[in-house]
Amino acid sequence: MNFELTPEQKMIRDTARELATREIAPKAAEIDRSHQFPRAVFNRLGELGLLGIMVPEKWGGAGMDTLSYALALEEISRACASTGVAMSVQSSLVEAPILKDGTDAQKTRWLSDLAAGRKIGCFALSEPEAGSDAKAQKTRAVRDGNRWILNGTKNFITNGPVADLAIVVAATDPAAGSRGITAFIVPMKTAGVTVGPPDDKLGICGAPSAQLFLSDVALDDDARLGEVGGGFKIAMRALDGGRIGIAAQALGIARAAFEDAVRYARERKTFGQPIAEHQAIQFKLADMRTEIDAARMLLWRAAIKKDAGGAYSTDAAMAKLFASEVANRAAKEGVQIFGGYGYLRDFPAERHFRDAKITEIYEGTSEIQRMVIASALLKE
Repeated sequence: MNFELTPEQKMIRDTARELATREIAPKAAEIDRSHQFPRAVFNRLGELGLLGIMVPEKWGGAGMDTLSYALALEEISRACASTGVAMSVQSSLVEAPILKDGTDAQKTRWLSDLAAGRKIGCFALSEPEAGSDAKAQKTRAVRDGNRWILNGTKNFITNGPVADLAIVVAATDPAAGSRGITAFIVPMKTAGVTVGPPDDKLGICGAPSAQLFLSDVALDDDARLGEVGGGFKIAMRALDGGRIGIAAQALGIARAAFEDAVRYARERKTFGQPIAEHQAIQFKLADMRTEIDAARMLLWRAAIKKDAGGAYSTDAAMAKLFASEVANRAAKEGVQIFGGYGYLRDFPAERHFRDAKITEIYEGTSEIQRMVIASALLKE
């Protein structure tokens, strides 16, 4: 595995880092406090090409690889986890399925606007009774001539309250199980689409999520994404790529917790010296740094394998599992290093602590990742 980045990869990383440092990080605490989607920041991501990194130039994107995307997403998430997950959903869960399975007409209609940030997308898979068991879809899509009629409820839809379109997964043949599920591109202004009130969440408060209600939503067949019955495969491919995105988000949160803790440890004095001079603090920082670097290597390996065109599901699961747990350990130790100040909202440590937890849950819980990894290794 080559650890040397190309000039193009360094350029996209540095572009993201400069934006994150100058424009996003100073706003992160207010984004969290206000629970408001950072639309101006999101627009800046689009202007700089960071929302369409993996979209080919033909469709309005930068035409770069998955590793470039992971590098940029880590930098954005280091500054603001809410902005990072909104970027991840846009790229991994909305653009990628349209790029992979969409028709040329669908790509023309949606991809350039998504890549530029003029449109915002969301991914509607989870339901009140279909979380980790994604095959248990209750949302139904019934064919009516050349149309489809959708009815159902979707849960925890990140970007839902601000989205212009949704990738909706629905059962078209319930008796066929996973082979009876189909995906659709649903404009949010379609009659019968209703978004519930934003969820009141522990963390990533600037990335609004909500329930999505579909009541006799009529769609022409050209809104169907991919083949009839192919929706489950589309969703699983999207989640594989999405796990790379969440691993990058988790890595960014871990870095934020670590870097803020290092800065504070150098400034805060006890017993006549900076707490960074105390071995107890040094050991915490050493462990944080080691685990962050190890998580980055797993992330890069998964991204490189995806770009090579081979199987990468297990690698994405390993990266997501380890990076999310590293983020939570780093955030916990960050609060501990800040001491009493780490418990105050005036300091960033508690925000990192709250933001980190969700990375162990969405786009496949840690338990699901372990199932994916174990299933693969037992087949070897």
